[in-house]
Formats: sequence, C-alpha cells, structure tokens
Amino acid sequence: MSLPAVLTAAGPSPSPTPSESATTTVPTLQDAQESAVHTASWVEQNWSTWLAIGLKVLLVVVIAVALRKIVLRAITKFIDRMNRTVESAEGTTLGGLLVNAERRRQRSQAIGSVLRSVASFLILGTAALMVLSSFQIDLAPLLASAGVAGVAIGFGARNLVTDFLSGVFMILEDQYGVGDTIDSGVASGEVVEVGLRVTKLRGASGEIWYVRNGEIKRIGNLSQGWATAGVDVTVRASEDLDRVRATLGEVAEKMAKEEPWNEVLWSPIEVLGLDSVLIDSMVVRVSAKTMPGKALTVERELRWRIKRAFDAAHIRIVGGETAVLLDEETPDRAAGVAAPSAFSDSDSPQAAATTPITPQRSATGGR
Repeated sequence: MSLPAVLTAAGPSPSPTPSESATTTVPTLQDAQESAVHTASWVEQNWSTWLAIGLKVLLVVVIAVALRKIVLRAITKFIDRMNRTVESAEGTTLGGLLVNAERRRQRSQAIGSVLRSVASFLILGTAALMVLSSFQIDLAPLLASAGVAGVAIGFGARNLVTDFLSGVFMILEDQYGVGDTIDSGVASGEVVEVGLRVTKLRGASGEIWYVRNGEIKRIGNLSQGWATAGVDVTVRASEDLDRVRATLGEVAEKMAKEEPWNEVLWSPIEVLGLDSVLIDSMVVRVSAKTMPGKALTVERELRWRIKRAFDAAHIRIVGGETAVLLDEETPDRAAGVAAPSAFSDSDSPQAAATTPITPQRSATGGR
C-alpha cells in the first residue's frame, strides 16, 4: 500500500490556526471548585497529624523552658545558701580565720557557672532532639556526624579539654583557692585567681605565674588547716636542762598572752625535748601549731625572744652541731708559739739560698 493512499485513508491532519494558538485556557468556576474540594479533603485528611505534631512540639518546648528555669533557680538558691553559710561562719573567731571571702565567692561563682551551663546544655539539647524526632527526621546520621565531629574536636583540643576538666574538679573538690600558698610542682606562690583553664600564682619575688590546670600533677597546699612552727635551739652540753626548759617555758607563756600572737598561735608552745645530743652540744626542739601561712613569722619571733631570754639567764647558744666550744677561762696554748718557718731547717732549700757566697780567689792572686 502506497504512502499517499495511507494519508488519504487517515484523513486530513488538523493544522493549528493562528486564532487557536493565541487563545489561553481560562479555568472555569467548576475547575476552581474541584481544586478547593481536593485541597479541603487533603487538609481534612492531615490536619489531625499536624495538630498532633504541633501540640507535641509545643509541649516539649514548654516543658524544656520550665524545667530549665526551675533547675537554674535551684542552682542559684544552692549557691546563695553556700554564701550565707560562709557569712555566718565569718561571725565566729575560728570561722573568720578559716574562711576567705574572695576565695569562697570565686569558688561559688565558678561552681554555679559550670552547673548552669551543664544543665542548660542537657535540657535544651534533649528538647531539640525530641522536636526533630517529632517531625519524623532520622536522627541516626545526625548523631553519627556529631559523634565523629566530637571525636575530631576532642583530639584536636585535648589539652583544652584536659585543662577545663582539671579546673572543674579542682574547684569542686576545693583543693586550693584565692589567698592560699601552694606548691604546684611547676611553680609555687600565692594563688591570685582560680580559673577553669588557668591558675594564676604570685611568686616570692612578685612574679605572676600562669599555670595550666592540666599541667598540675600534684598540689601542696600550705594554707589549709594549720601550720607548724618549729625552732631548734643548740646549747652547750654542760648546760642545765631544767634551767633551759624553764627559760623556754617562760618565753612560751609570755608570748602566748601577748597580741597578736595569742590569735596566731593555735596551740601552746611546747618544749618537745632533746632532738639530738653530741659530745660538745645538744639541740632542744620547740614547736607550736599556728595559723596557716604564719609559721615563718612565729619562728622568727620565737628565735628573737629565746635569744634575749638566754642572754638574760646566761645560757650560751652555740652556732651548730660541729661548733668547737672553748671555755673563756682556758688560755690558748698556741698563742705564744710562733709559726713554723722553713729557715729553721738548715738543710731546706730556703736556708741554702740564704747562705753567703764565699768569694773565690783568682789563680794569679796566689803567686
């Protein structure tokens, strides 16, 4: 069958006219009605789901905000109670000696800041995850990505994390505070400021040390509890021990009654007895408990008073364990002996060098 016959059988093909191509289709009222019906039916089918999701999100947000507010208020009351306890303790004599207001204030502020940050992070983070899960979002990839990012950040900033955690535990455990004198291993001095990352110390010469909390492996606090003042008194072995003890007891009793030493001394000054006995000397040990940081001051004052009391009692203090003690009445036998000389030996080179040279007579002079 030929192509023209096929085209004739199919009939004439419709060709667009200019009037038909320029005319646009205008939606009728019936089309708009059908579209509105479809939209209403779709909303009617899903409005319950939307309402449930919205109510769930609203409930989660309201509970998170209310819980955060309650927790933060509880933390604030806890910190205020700590401060009130410290203020009541400052009213007593012992409490005023033990409590450092600046130290307690910084410690309470640091503890409150850490607790508020941790509580806010936990509550708001949990609420955000619950809201995302309400929208049927798969949280597994998000949590996996967060875990990988956390591991990467942890490896990159491990020193910072170590410093932060060490600072938190130092503050919570009250290992030291502002005004304490500590030995941190890498530096020692008086604590000026305690931070979550860095501790600031003032050294003996006035220098400021910035010590990272993560670098502190051990801490020796010289200001907590009480300090011990100890003085060793070295006297001659021939001294009367009862007279020495009585003189030291008088010094201790008199010092304990005078100001400001009656507040600095937290226990009576005790004569512990003989610390060591040698052939020509003996050491008597005196000790007392003092206010933290005042041991060196008490030791200096004790030495001053003991020296004056021993001079008044004619008790001689010697310089040390190896001191050679000579009686004042015993004359020095070597005082009248001259120092040895090399010229006293006639065979020594010095004596031979001083021998006069004998003049030699010439050969012609004898003829």
